[in-house]
Amino acid sequence: MVETEPHLKKFQKELSAGTVSLVLLAVLGQSTDALYGYQIAKRLEQTGDPLLVGKQSALYPVLRNLSAAGLAESHVEPSVSGPPRRYYRITELGRQALAEWADTWRTTRHSVDSVLEGNLR
Repeated sequence: MVETEPHLKKFQKELSAGTVSLVLLAVLGQSTDALYGYQIAKRLEQTGDPLLVGKQSALYPVLRNLSAAGLAESHVEPSVSGPPRRYYRITELGRQALAEWADTWRTTRHSVDSVLEGNLR
């Protein structure tokens, strides 16, 4: 019998890599305040989804990429309880991208669900 777990892990990794930017923009877009990485990770933990939980260190490269692309902006503030913290906020361009990406996600999700459920036309 062939073990499917390695295939599942690979699929989960690929799926996660393709959605983390969307999810991070959504978290930033839902917040009225700038957030630092740990706050973002804690909000993702609230989803309970194992694809999003426990990957705090993986968030930072994506946040940097979002900032470099102009979809988020960041600034550093001193912290009373440790090293300075980098705070992130969504930009107007990021809000536009979020709306487009969310539409694309919904369309893709609907298409995949239709195939999985056997609702082919």
